[in-house]
Amino acid sequence: MALPRRRCPGPSEGLRSGRGPPLLPLLMLWDVLWCLCFRPAEALVEGLYCGKRVCYDVLGVSREASKAEIARAYRQLALRYHPDRQRDRDPDPEAAQEQFLLIATAYETLKDEETRKDYDYMLDHPEEYYSHYYHYYSRRLAPKVDVRIVILVTVCAISVFQFFSWWSSYNEAINYLATLPKYRIQATEIARQQGLLNTAREKGKSRRSKEELRKEQEEIIKDVIKTKIDIKGGYQKPQIYDILFFQILLTPFYLCKYIGWYCWWIYCFNIKGQEYGEEEKLYIIRKHMKMSKSQFDTLEENQKETFLERRLWIRENYELYKQEQEEELKKKMAMDPRWKRYRRWMRNEGPGRLTFIDD
Repeated sequence: MALPRRRCPGPSEGLRSGRGPPLLPLLMLWDVLWCLCFRPAEALVEGLYCGKRVCYDVLGVSREASKAEIARAYRQLALRYHPDRQRDRDPDPEAAQEQFLLIATAYETLKDEETRKDYDYMLDHPEEYYSHYYHYYSRRLAPKVDVRIVILVTVCAISVFQFFSWWSSYNEAINYLATLPKYRIQATEIARQQGLLNTAREKGKSRRSKEELRKEQEEIIKDVIKTKIDIKGGYQKPQIYDILFFQILLTPFYLCKYIGWYCWWIYCFNIKGQEYGEEEKLYIIRKHMKMSKSQFDTLEENQKETFLERRLWIRENYELYKQEQEEELKKKMAMDPRWKRYRRWMRNEGPGRLTFIDD
């Protein structure tokens, strides 16, 4: 049963002094904190389960009642207090409907074993006030579908979309390269040297039209471009291990690999003091430039050689190089006609100009 409500006496009642008003706000704040932290323990509160009523008392059963006894008591009370039967008997239909909803709530609480365990625990431990609220709303707001299944389906859908999107970008890049004379002439020469175009012509003399032969030659040129060219960055050939699903599966492997690599780096270069190799130097340069691996791989080899010649893995050299690049960029922008027009527009007609228009 519910414990009777009592007034929350703050400990500051016996500490009232005659020093004046400045002490009163602190005492009032202490009273509020005392009431929040040491409130009277009540197991039955409004908004949880059957409210101030005990669900067992609502159905008229004991706490040791079985599921069959609870179901039998619910059916009897549901027939007795159903709103359709109380329409002519009870002058207050709203009260009858509230009683019927209370009976249904009590049955929903006690018919499920997990919910019944939480409810019995609440009756036996009324002091765990906030824990009861958490368990109650965590069950009520829990999704009907398993969250793991939703996450798995979402990851699979994203992975499929990701893979086909990458393939589309890769094919667009190949089609574009096939239209450029630089790559098309080289691919045609390689196909002619390998005899692929001659074979296609021989097959098409008797059986295929010129349009079909042209399409076949176009596919041969694209295949040569795919095999000979190395596309990096966002248009590179997609790999199955790059999609989100496999990245999640391989996360423990990547984590262990990174930890092993990091320990090796500390042991070789920080403890033993070995000199950096070419790969290690490029790695440090890439970190200084704050570029991803795919972005850094798209750079030309002569640029990487310039980085190594200027010893940019040393922080001071990189800061000097960065300052030189910024100065060079400013000079290019100052000489660029488009930037000159932009600065002229900002000076004469830009949003920062304030004028008075004569009527």
